[in-house]
Amino acid sequence: MLGRTGVKVSPLCLGAMMFGAWGNPDHDESVRIIRRALDGGINFIDTADVYSAGESEEIVGKALAGIDRDSVVLATKAHASMGEDANMSGNSRRWLLRECDNSLRRLGTDYIDLYQIHRPDPSADVDETLSALTDLIRAGKIRYAGSSTFPAAQIVEAQWVAERRGRERFVCEQPPYSIMVRGIEADVLPACQQYGMGVIPWSPLAGGWLSGRYRKGVDVPASTRARMLPQRFDLSLPGNQAKLEAAEQLAVLAEKSGLSLIQLALAFVIQHPAITSAIIGPRTMDHLEGQLEAADVTLDPAVLDRIDEIVPPGTNLNRPDGGYQPPALTTPSLRRRPG
Repeated sequence: MLGRTGVKVSPLCLGAMMFGAWGNPDHDESVRIIRRALDGGINFIDTADVYSAGESEEIVGKALAGIDRDSVVLATKAHASMGEDANMSGNSRRWLLRECDNSLRRLGTDYIDLYQIHRPDPSADVDETLSALTDLIRAGKIRYAGSSTFPAAQIVEAQWVAERRGRERFVCEQPPYSIMVRGIEADVLPACQQYGMGVIPWSPLAGGWLSGRYRKGVDVPASTRARMLPQRFDLSLPGNQAKLEAAEQLAVLAEKSGLSLIQLALAFVIQHPAITSAIIGPRTMDHLEGQLEAADVTLDPAVLDRIDEIVPPGTNLNRPDGGYQPPALTTPSLRRRPG
């Protein structure tokens, strides 16, 4: 169940970030991958306006053409910059109402099942955001609203504001979560459970670190993602060295358990009681086929105990992998009184 909405979704959600210029530019192949995922039992697709500057949404729209729209739970997101205009980003009413219409057009649909706020926006009052989302729900353009990569305190604040001001609430959260990125176990996941929110984590394979391609003595694979996010892949950083060490130990554990590392990683995420559906992000058909089979894997307690030894609960091996960093940490002027 997607939180307390009564909506049923598959344990794996097809993430569409890698369809388009950011990953696979071949629209026809991307459409085939999406339709194979639907044939393979997935009924949940997640994308975002910013993925390849709208191209991902357009590809998803092509894939859903001619398919029973009501059989798919379709999610997208807004927040990131979509142009040079200063107001083409963020969580303001002005932008969300405009960008929702843009997403509907690109997706070729008249409603979005789950419309998510991609990141917090310190410049926008959360009531401003929830008010806009409430109006979109009442207009029939979206069915539910959610958040993505929100800290626990802001998840709670949004729930309180919704209750006190009569707004529609966030029904789910989309955080980063994997064996290597377990920080949300401390507070985000308990907060979501407390408020009956669904949780649909992104990057359950830790950006590819848990794909089986990262092993000691093997050259680090080149990828578009590594070029875009060097802080998550540069082996000169201690956090990424820790990830390489963990990947090696986890690969050995998977082999002993008769599983692929991908199966181990996805099963670990799905098995947490707070998790609704893990977002996979295949770029090729082979990637998809290697991940579909993980939906039916259950890990033994002894395997889960060994994972806890390799990466202790609540631990992010590399801090940048934890997603959103609040301005209080990234902006020195917010920590220093004027001289």
